[in-house]
Amino acid sequence: MCLAIPARVAALDGAMATVEVAGVTKRASIHLLDGVSVGDYLIIHAGFALSKLDEAEARETLRLLEQMGELEIGALG
Repeated sequence: MCLAIPARVAALDGAMATVEVAGVTKRASIHLLDGVSVGDYLIIHAGFALSKLDEAEARETLRLLEQMGELEIGALG
């Protein structure tokens, strides 16, 4: 099963963002969203940012995924 996971935006480069989860950075397209800023939390799936969410919700989701054993370094593909 694939999960869409929250990731923090570390840098922006046009319509691409460098995002970070669990110490791993990846690039993701932000074509589908408006107003993305460094520090925002995004839901990322298959290399695309699908939505923004607030920091508290993102941290709680990451905590629950980690607790369930679903968040691993390799989970980011």
